[in-house]
Formats: sequence, structure tokens, C-alpha cells
Amino acid sequence: MKERKIRMNTLISIFLFIVICIIFFTWQNNSIVISKYEYKNSDIPFEFNDFNIVQISDLHNKVFGKEQSKLLEKVKDLSPDIIVVTGDMIDRRRYNLENAMYFIEEAIKIAPVYYVSGNHEAWSEKYSEIKKRLIDTGVYVLDDETVKINKDNSSINILGLSDPAFITSSYIDETNTSNMEECLNSYSKIEGFKILLSHRPELLDLYSKNDIDLVFSGHAHGGQVRIPFLGGIIAPNQGFFPKYTSGSYNSNKTTMFVSRGLGNSLFPLRVFNRPEIISVTLESKQ
Repeated sequence: MKERKIRMNTLISIFLFIVICIIFFTWQNNSIVISKYEYKNSDIPFEFNDFNIVQISDLHNKVFGKEQSKLLEKVKDLSPDIIVVTGDMIDRRRYNLENAMYFIEEAIKIAPVYYVSGNHEAWSEKYSEIKKRLIDTGVYVLDDETVKINKDNSSINILGLSDPAFITSSYIDETNTSNMEECLNSYSKIEGFKILLSHRPELLDLYSKNDIDLVFSGHAHGGQVRIPFLGGIIAPNQGFFPKYTSGSYNSNKTTMFVSRGLGNSLFPLRVFNRPEIISVTLESKQ
């Protein structure tokens, strides 16, 4: 009788543990957190004071509510002046452009959308389709392109870099940054405040060397599994205990914000690493 009671208690404990794990991982992978930052720089024109930038990154086909309704609601509540999308909207292993376009087609009604590619777009072999759909929807595709945003008599520059995965074929290959270096060299000559969209956070030193003010990046998925107070465990192109996974980083005059992203790729779970939307408000230091 005593042994039977022990077995029953053990089974109940195992069942409760499994239920708790299911609830925890469901919450971790579906409950979006908003990370808000203020960025001050004397080079920001006064007309762009309180200008709000919302960053979306690494969606990887993930769906939040019917046709991305929950994701769109959170973005709309932030009242962005622009929305920047820093790559990997789709996942090359389970390609589904429609899940991304549900978001894009409604986001463009909230604010202008600026986009750069990630490695998954590059390796999907369907980038021409992706790019066409984005442009047809009204998105500014900034792969190795630049655009000015004007307010009154002032402007800021939005610069973009295509992902180096268009040159390499897998994570094993060494990252070829030759095209990025060429573009950044030309960007360094542009006058005025410069915001760079680039999928790769591990290249901060390269961005800094080329006189970029502010960078938005993704790719690292927050380290996928995060140890509280220590950070992420592993990230592509950075390996174990990566340096750039979440939040802001500085190198000389350059500040980089790294989004933990929204979806998952090869590893299906986030641990202490909820999906993230970043909101950055520009402040002009006069």
C-alpha cells in the first residue's frame, strides 16, 4: 500500500512537472515583450526629436494571433514613425512567405517599413519572390541601398546592407564581408545622421570603423537559451556565450541595438528569452 502511494505521488509529480513545463515554454515562445530605449545624439536634427523607430527581426514564419493580429496590435500601440525589419522574416527550412506578408501588409498602414535581408532569405533561393512582394506592398527594400527621411528642412539617412549569406552557402563557410565593406566605405562619406539596418550584430567593429551612428541588427535570437544575469548560450556566427545577443552595444561613436527576434529556426524553443519588439526613441541633444 505504501509503495503504491509512493508510485502515485511520483506519477502526479511527473505529470505536474510536465504541465508546468508546457505552460512555461508556451509562454516563453508566444508572449511578446516590448523593450523601450532612448537614444541621444547631438547629430540628430531637432526636427527628429522624439522620432520613434520600432524594430521587428527574425520572425521565421512565426504567427502571433490570426494573421499576425497580436503582433500588429503591439506595434500599433507603440505609434512608430517608422518600422525597420532586420531580416529572416521567413525560415528557409519551412518556407512560408504568407505568414510574413500578413504582418507586412498591415504594418505598412501603421508606418513606413524599411527592410534588409537575412541569411534565411538569402539561402531560401526565393529572394526574388520575397523582394518583389515587399516592393509591391510599398516596403523600402534597402539591401545595399540608402534613403533619406525628410522633416521640414532636415533629414536623416537610413542605410541598408544585404546579408553576406548571398555570397556564402552555409554557416560553416567563413563570412565574406567584401560586399559589405565596399558599401560601408561609400556610406562613410554620406553626411548627416546615419542609421544602418544590418542583420549581423557580430560585425559591430566593421560598422563602427565606417562612421555609422546607429545600427539595428538581429540574427542572434538572444542566444536562444538565456541564463539569467549571464546572457545567451549560443548564436550563429558567434558560437558559445556570444557577445552580441540582446540590448545595446557601443563601439566608438556607434551604438547598436540587437533584437532577440520573434521566432525560432532549427531549435524550436526559447528559454528565458521571450519574443521581442524593440522601440527606440531618438533624442536630439542640442
